[in-house]
Amino acid sequence: MLDYYRFAGPLIRLLSAEAAHNLSVAILKTGLVPPQPRADDPALKIALWGREFPNPIGLAAGYDKNAEVPDALLAQGFGFVEIGTVTPEPQPGNPKPRLFRLVEDKAVINRMGFNNDGMQRVAGRLARRRCAGTVGVNLGKNKTTEDAAADYEKGARVLGPLSDYLVINVSSPNTPGLRALQGRAALEDLVGRVRRVLSELPVSPPLLLKIAPDLTDQDQRDIVDVALAAGLDGLVVTNTTIARPGELRSANKAETGGLSGPPLFDPSTRMLGDIHRLTGGRLPLIGVGGVTTGAQAYAKIRAGASLVQLYTALIYHGTAQVTRIKRDLAALLRRDGFRKLSDAVGADHASVG
Repeated sequence: MLDYYRFAGPLIRLLSAEAAHNLSVAILKTGLVPPQPRADDPALKIALWGREFPNPIGLAAGYDKNAEVPDALLAQGFGFVEIGTVTPEPQPGNPKPRLFRLVEDKAVINRMGFNNDGMQRVAGRLARRRCAGTVGVNLGKNKTTEDAAADYEKGARVLGPLSDYLVINVSSPNTPGLRALQGRAALEDLVGRVRRVLSELPVSPPLLLKIAPDLTDQDQRDIVDVALAAGLDGLVVTNTTIARPGELRSANKAETGGLSGPPLFDPSTRMLGDIHRLTGGRLPLIGVGGVTTGAQAYAKIRAGASLVQLYTALIYHGTAQVTRIKRDLAALLRRDGFRKLSDAVGADHASVG
């Protein structure tokens, strides 16, 4: 496995964080980035929502906001890719600078504000895809929209037929009022309205909800109750955090926005375990937050995740890290006697039950 990022990474990081991100997307668009090894260990396969994932390691929303390079990313070894966040109308997002590396912490703070090309342009790109592979779509609302549910309805209607799964994102800290949609009454209305739109499609994709790591215990219980009652197909646990752990060392720790990377691993994994217990394992979970190693991906799976996503790790380690994570994850499964990934999901709870 040739790790080109060992040589290119230090040069890319001389650019501002957002310029480096844009450059990486542009490089992937050239089609010249060598693919990572495609043969995944059979133990890493998992079936969800009538679809088989070759491995459980996915790319979280936020990198490929506009569905410019989902197939190029799948070729880097991801088991699935989530594009977005996509809003009905194009919007520029928040003023720059809005993306900050916390190098000493291997973390990132962003306050991007759902900058994207809008659902129609994104739909056009998804419709032109010719490669196999699971691509989910993360839906958001425009900043100035008052009827938030209407924006999610629009996104579901246009992008639902083109997605392998849809995610309602109500947990970004960078759109005013968005996180209030995680309240029980607002969430029931929102999920119900999106569900009705999807029921009118010839084929309805699985519908998931992405939640914040900064929820109270009661918030968690309300979300689980709504998710189970409304028949959601899964939860994405978690988005970035507005908290600032005391151990942060970078000067950029004072920037506002959502914190991601290693400082998010412990709180997001604790919440993942809480949600798994609250659902009784009845709802598939995607674990997100601070995953850099195979051991951390394994911890998410044992806490209750059927799938795992990462993003910030790529900024510091490049896409070759995906292959390392898969290799180490397969070894950990075998070490603990799991013949297949699904046997390890929620194993920590089984051992103490």
